[in-house]
Amino acid sequence: MSNEANTCRKYVEPKLRDAGWEKEPHDYTEQYYFTNGKIRPKNKRQPRGKRKFTDYLLLYNGEFPLAVVEAKRKHKTPDEGLEQAIDYANLLGVKFAYSTNGQGIVEFDFITGKQSNVMESFPSPDELWRRLTGEAKEQIREDIAEKLLTPFYPIPDKPLRYYQRNAINAALAAIFKGQKRLLLTMATGTGKTTVAFQIVWKLSSLEWNTSGESRSPRILFLADRNILVDDPMNKDFSAFNQEKIYKIQGEAKKGRDLYFAIYQAIGDTQYSFGLYREYNPDYFDLIIVDECHRGSARDESNWRQILEHFEPAYQLGLTATPLRDDNVDTYRYFGNPLYTYSLKQGIDDGFLAPYRVYRITTRSDREGWRPNAGQIDRYGRTIPNEVYLTPDFERKLVREARTKAIAQHITDFLRSGDRYAKTIVFCVDEEHVKAMIKELRNLNSDITKTNPDYITRITSDAGDVGKGHLYKFKDVLDETHIIAVTAKLLTTGVDIPTCKNVVLARVIRSMTDFKQIIGRGTRVREERGKRSFNILDYTNSTVLFEDRMDYIVMAFVMEG
Repeated sequence: MSNEANTCRKYVEPKLRDAGWEKEPHDYTEQYYFTNGKIRPKNKRQPRGKRKFTDYLLLYNGEFPLAVVEAKRKHKTPDEGLEQAIDYANLLGVKFAYSTNGQGIVEFDFITGKQSNVMESFPSPDELWRRLTGEAKEQIREDIAEKLLTPFYPIPDKPLRYYQRNAINAALAAIFKGQKRLLLTMATGTGKTTVAFQIVWKLSSLEWNTSGESRSPRILFLADRNILVDDPMNKDFSAFNQEKIYKIQGEAKKGRDLYFAIYQAIGDTQYSFGLYREYNPDYFDLIIVDECHRGSARDESNWRQILEHFEPAYQLGLTATPLRDDNVDTYRYFGNPLYTYSLKQGIDDGFLAPYRVYRITTRSDREGWRPNAGQIDRYGRTIPNEVYLTPDFERKLVREARTKAIAQHITDFLRSGDRYAKTIVFCVDEEHVKAMIKELRNLNSDITKTNPDYITRITSDAGDVGKGHLYKFKDVLDETHIIAVTAKLLTTGVDIPTCKNVVLARVIRSMTDFKQIIGRGTRVREERGKRSFNILDYTNSTVLFEDRMDYIVMAFVMEG
């Protein structure tokens, strides 16, 4: 047994028990691990870095974290582990940090900003709770704190991560204070839907609502694509009684608790008023707007009319994209985020997959391209005599040679590694998608002759067939649908845990779109061999990365 472990057993735990931390309903968790360890794709012997853990996490009411304790060896000074305890407490969102050598104890109080002298004993659970819920404005009001003690919905095989608990508590505390416009910014793949579900579960358990009546809240979950409402409704929110759930489409039913809808199904159209108008402005207590950066808060948007119609409701926006020039309206509407968990944090913690960037430039992209006199494109149109650059290709100028060159490189890349690695190819538009699929099929005919679904078109125009391909492509057990070619349908909100390659064959200049597209590869699924992913960039769009983080750029030039 190590000296620190001996200190914990022999000295620290008796002091915790004496202070009441092992008496119902209070508790402590020994060696509370709260990160997974950063993934190191090239290190076969140690594929992950060290996981962060605190020696003890002190829990009020058995569930609400109040403090962390760092224990050091007996011969160290009591304050030796205090800086580490402060760092961990800050991450975990608790207000009290302790360092001890088993004899003396030193406290840092985030509420007052003060460090104590050496103490002989820990404060009791009730003492810390009183200090947390005191009258100072920096503290949590007692009535709010008591509501935060409402139990989470238990999911034994999927315990809440520390940042999810922080986000849930931040949103609930703001709601209980009466803040009506709320925003959570969390990177793709970090569980925004889980956070939304637990918020709704707690509010429903408390029978919280805007009218003060004794009833469950009426909550609307709103997004702009069916898959973004169908997945939460059928997965996370299935814990609720199905009789309380209704998806609004075609008819504005009432008398339910949980409603799901896409803007297009309830909004105004050119020919008729939207279904949302059949609900009184104060009908919903809370509206959750998933992927809210996708236009829901723009002044000119039809979607904005829906939110303004339900102005009395609390409105919670969920987004993966930090504040940028192209989503400033979202932040102006919902306000500053109550909690932020970034892509970089997710990768550093080991919850998200790191990536390698391959930046491939065709000669015509690098040098520009001018047609010969009278040269025609693949549609038989004469190409105007001017110099064309990357943004022009496939949008203004359809060049078969360039599409073929990109398809060849994608094929060679997969052949050199794993031809059955799930891959998403982002093209300019529907015609570009079709052209890319044709080239990829012809280059991979050894597979497509027996498995035509190896390469599939997943776009809005593909209709129900495309939707069927999407559900197969998403399935972590599916080994037939490998390369998905799309334009915009897969840019956001679609969970594809085993995606190993993200291919950029169209120019992306919106940071919001870029973050969403990169997010298609960030999920980790270790049991299926997914720990990292590649970005194949044929348009130099990865210049949008603001820092190098830990990705490696491999640059190539090819004909085309």
